[in-house]
This record gives sequence, structure tokens and C-alpha cells, in this order.
Amino acid sequence: MTTATAPVYATDQDRRAWVAPLVATILLVLLGPAALFLGGLSAMATDSCGPDDCPPALMTSLTVIYGILEFGILVTLPAFVASWALPRHRRWSALRAWLAAVAVLPPLTVLVLVFTLPMP
Repeated sequence: MTTATAPVYATDQDRRAWVAPLVATILLVLLGPAALFLGGLSAMATDSCGPDDCPPALMTSLTVIYGILEFGILVTLPAFVASWALPRHRRWSALRAWLAAVAVLPPLTVLVLVFTLPMP
């Protein structure tokens, strides 16, 4: 007499697999436009000194801001899509959470840099 056992993969489902990608989605909806808007306005920090006479720290920060605004989508988009597309198994939950965090990192970095710009 044999007893039927449930397949291992059936109990491996992660019921909370949607939480990390959803939090990343909400944060990206809020932080993404704010980072684009405030990052775009950050060039106005050079109005008082002109781009040639501003301190190097300010110009470096602005260069980093515009670099992230230009190339940050190359990090954000694949990490965001992968966090939603990973299989809904517990085995992938840590990677899903990390990818969701990495997806939010570029706009968050832009906002931190904008709010901590050095004085001209």
C-alpha cells in the first residue's frame, strides 16, 4: 500500500511574492518623477556662480546627478522587470527583494544628491 504525497514544488509557493515588487512599483511611481523634475532643476544651482566659476564639488555632484538620470534606467528597468518576473517560489524571495531595492536605488540616489548639493 502506497500513500500519495504532495509534490515538493506545490508547498514551495511564496504567497507574499508580490510585496517587494509592489513596494518598488509604488516607490518608483513617487520617486521617479520627483527625481526627474528636481534633478532637471538642479542645474539652477550654478546660476549664482556660472558654470565656469562654481566649486568643483558642486560640478561633480551635478555630473553624477545627470549621469544617473541618463543611465539609471539601465539599472532600474531590468531590476524592476526581473523582480516581477521571477518565479513565485520561496527560493527566489531574497533575490526578488534585492532586485526591487536595486530598482529604486537610482531615483533615490538622485534625490539624495539633489538635496545635499554643496553650496556654490
